Parts: sequence; structure tokens; C-alpha cells
Amino acid sequence: MGRYITSHYTICPRDKDPRWEGVEMERFADEADVVIVGGGPAGLSAAIRLKQLANEQEKELRVCLVEKASQIGAHTLSGACLEPSALNELFPDWKERGAPLNTPVTEDVFSLLTKKYRIPIPMLPGLPMNNHGNYIVRLGHFVRWLGEQAEELGVEIYPGYAAAEVLFHEDGSVKGIATNDVGIAKDGSPKDVFERGMELHAKVTLFGEGCHGHLAKQLYRQFNLRENCEPQTYAIGLKEVWLIDEKKWRPGRVEHSVGWPLNRNTYGGSFLYHLNEGEPLVALGFVVGLDYTNPYLSPFREFQRWKHHPFIAKTLEGGNRIAYGARALNEGGYQCLPKVTFPGGMLIGCSPGFMNVPKIKGTHTAMKSGMLAAEAIFPKVTAKDLASETAGLHVPEYEDNLKKSWIWKELYSVRNIRPSFHNYFGLYGGMVYTGVFYWILRGKEPWTLKHAGLDSAQLKPAKECTAIEYPKPDGKLSFDLLSSVALSGTNHEGDQPPHLTLKDDSVPVANNLAIYDGPEQRFCPAGVYEYVPLETGEGMRLQINAQNCVHCKTCDIKDPSQNINWVVPEGSGGPAYNGM
Repeated sequence: MGRYITSHYTICPRDKDPRWEGVEMERFADEADVVIVGGGPAGLSAAIRLKQLANEQEKELRVCLVEKASQIGAHTLSGACLEPSALNELFPDWKERGAPLNTPVTEDVFSLLTKKYRIPIPMLPGLPMNNHGNYIVRLGHFVRWLGEQAEELGVEIYPGYAAAEVLFHEDGSVKGIATNDVGIAKDGSPKDVFERGMELHAKVTLFGEGCHGHLAKQLYRQFNLRENCEPQTYAIGLKEVWLIDEKKWRPGRVEHSVGWPLNRNTYGGSFLYHLNEGEPLVALGFVVGLDYTNPYLSPFREFQRWKHHPFIAKTLEGGNRIAYGARALNEGGYQCLPKVTFPGGMLIGCSPGFMNVPKIKGTHTAMKSGMLAAEAIFPKVTAKDLASETAGLHVPEYEDNLKKSWIWKELYSVRNIRPSFHNYFGLYGGMVYTGVFYWILRGKEPWTLKHAGLDSAQLKPAKECTAIEYPKPDGKLSFDLLSSVALSGTNHEGDQPPHLTLKDDSVPVANNLAIYDGPEQRFCPAGVYEYVPLETGEGMRLQINAQNCVHCKTCDIKDPSQNINWVVPEGSGGPAYNGM
């Protein structure tokens, strides 16, 4: 093992590496009308809508979708309480088609927790948290079902292929994507089985990579898409699925809480949903805003501690945890929406960030954005008089249609709820703001509040903060990190360059450890980052356990040095969620 940490070609170029001399680097290229990156709700809804339109109008249209997970839905993680508005539009007959929406919400419980007690908060009709008419779903199963519908319509779906690069035409427009190379050793050298990825070219490429996609990051820079919006702000969501004692099971019950164990100035909250999937299952999770300031905070350990609250523990006691995972989510909302169209492509779903934070819902808006993108593209890509077969088409109509749609109205009305937490009273101020302005004015107040700025810039130096004493896990309600990661089924080909790349290998010890006491050891929900003593006995080094990564993107967002760049590992690596 050498002294390098990063050996990935995005940081260590191959053309300067003698080990790559004479290796065949030609890529096979294929043409489609539309290429979609990401098989989540947005990408699949876009694909389905395109093929619905093509079939209605009897037009030939080749739609290819690539997904980095080994199967559709395996990297999908969400609460999830689904608002069926977009689904009703996409498939009015979804019930007959067997969509896995098995649990209509029957009751809504909202609590403010103190260390030992709970204060019930009334759920007034019209508040964004009211879930009347929604369904509790296992989003991975719903996404898998969407994938089946897409394939029936003739969409070509390629799971296990990670989109690793954006390709450009000479005029600067997007040409398509290239999938990842395989067969590269951990030290960055080619193995005997090295194979180049393939190119997929399209008239329009849709990027639906989910929250903080790594190709979207490049597109923001390339086309300056964020010049007129605020920086995106995020949260991390951690989730478990439990099999509980049947006597405590209330199918259709939705519980949310704010307050303990977080202090009033740390944004976050919890969910606990009772599923009706034929056995007494609950989905529970904890969300922490990544604009938190104390580097000693561990979202994972806050989540484990929360389960010991008497109000939560009574549901879980005697139960059995069967799944674990984590994912970052967008919290910026309306103020942080980038420009979503550019020559040759567009951004859909959680990649640009259409999540409605107070509702804690983004699936319906993600699906709708994909459908709107499809409707804007379809007449353009099927037009007879295309100037060029392959030139990247710019379709600004998509953005216009978004602004006229219910997505825009919905995000505009709740735009001030999340930033209202940035006040001296924190949580309590935000709750009062929501109660007064949202419930009475429905978001029509004439001002728009600002967020705090980049999440990576919010940490205070460790010496200004108090270390947080977390209780030891008891193995019944709370667990250690590594036994949790084991439940995520995450797995990567071990002999490949770490896909958590560092722009500069010396920064973690010199900056993150020296000033912030190595916060990546605590904000990563999978134990990827560890500071270990140097073999010489003097000082520390950062060790990256890339095989543990659950692809949540938190490190890329929260790293105070902005030195970590998450890139895709070999296709099909990552978690193996079953209906998270």
C-alpha cells in the first residue's frame, strides 16, 4: 500500500501514466433519440411519458435509460409517504396495473419531543404535513414497478451501468454520456480484464441522478446554471425498516417529530410510518440539516439515540431491525432552483431539487418534472426538419412549462418555511413562522427569506464547540455503525480506485483533522472515513473504506475543505436496498 489515497483517473490523468501506454482506449458508441441518466422516479416518469406520446402518435422513438444500481430500485431510499398527484396523471389506471401503493394514510401524529416527554402538535388541515389522501410506500418497490411499466412501453433500461462522463459536441452542446470503464486496479493501473465504457449519444440527454448528482455538478459549472439562484442546502436522511410486535402495529399511521435529541438550532426531525405489506413492518428515520455547526455532531448517532425516547421505544421494543440506509436530500427549495435547460440536455427530479421540504416529499414533484421534460422534448426530437442528426437540442420550453405547473406554485408557497429556522429561537421560531404565515397567508407573504449559504461553510472549529457524549448502543434499539452498514447490502468490487476522490491528499489531515477534528468520521453514515495512526507512530492519516459507501453524497456536500469529489464507482456497486 503506497502513500497515495486517490488513484482515480479524474485526479491522476492516465495520459501521464506509463502503465497506460498502448492500452486500447476507443469506445463503442450508440445513438438514441433521448438518453436518461438515473432510473429513479423522475427518469422513469420521463421515459414512460416519452414512449406514451410516441405510441399515441405512432412515431419511432428510441429512449435509453442507464442506472448505476445493479437493478432498478436498489439505490432508491426515501421515507416514503407518496402523494399520488403525478402518478394519477401518468397512469390514471395505476390501481389496475398493480402499483405497490398498499397503505393509505389513516392517521397523522406530530410531536415535539423533549428528553422524556412529548408535546402533541395539532395537524390542521391545509398544513403541509397533513397526509390525508397519501400512501405510505416502499419507494424502491414503487420504482421497480415504474421500471416494469417503462419496459412494457419499449424503453431500453440498462441497470448496472453508471454514467461516468458527460460528452460534448464541438459547439459545446451536450452530446450524451459515457458509462464507466471496468477492470482498473486500486492503484489506478489497467488490469488484464480492462474494458472501456461505452458512449450513448442523443439529441437530448436528461439528467435525473438524484440529489447532488456528480454529472450535474459539472453541468452547473459548464453552463453556469446556478448564477441566478442561491447555493443548494441539504440534509442527510437515515432510515431503518423494522419488523415489530403485531400488537403495536397500526397500518396507515404516520408519525413525525421535531425537537430532542437535536438542539433548537439544528434543523431536523424524524418519521415513523406503519406499512401495510402483509406483515407488521415500520419504516423509521431521522433527518438532520447539513447546515449544522458543531463538527462533533454525528447524524447516525443522533438517530440511534432518538429511538430510545419513550414515545418511540414503545413501538420498537421486542422488534427486529431488518434494513438500514442513508441518502442526502435537497432542502433549498424554490430559492435554490438552478436553470434546468442547456444545449443538449436538461435536469429533472431531485438533481435540480424539487423537494417540498415541509411536506417532506419530492417523489410527486420529481415525477412531474420528468413528465414535463418529456412533453417539451417530444415534438422537438420527432420533428422532421432536424437541422442535424446529432446536434444537442436546447429545449427551453421545459423550464417555461415548469413555471406554469403546480410544482412551481407548491414550491413557491412553502419557500420561507425552511429558512425561517435561521433565527435566534431556531426550531420554535420556525414553527411559529409556519403557523402564522403559512397557515394564514398560504405562502403569499411578499418576501422571500434567504438560506445560510453553503452547508460546507457552516462548521465551527472544534475548539469553539463542545464534544457530544453519545450513549453506547444497546444492541436492541440502537446499534453500532458497521452492523448497520452490513444491513444495507452495500458492496463494491474491492480492487478498483476509491471513487471518493480527494483533490489534494494532504488536506484531510492538515485542515479537516487539525481544525474540525475530522468531521467526516462522524457525518458519513457508512464508516467510509477513518483517521488511523501512521505506521511510524507519529501523527495520523485518512483511510477511505470506499467499499462501505452507500452513495448518499453527504461527504461531497459537507466536507469543510470541499476537497472530496464523489465520482461513480464501477457500475452495479453500492447498496442493495430492497424497498427502501
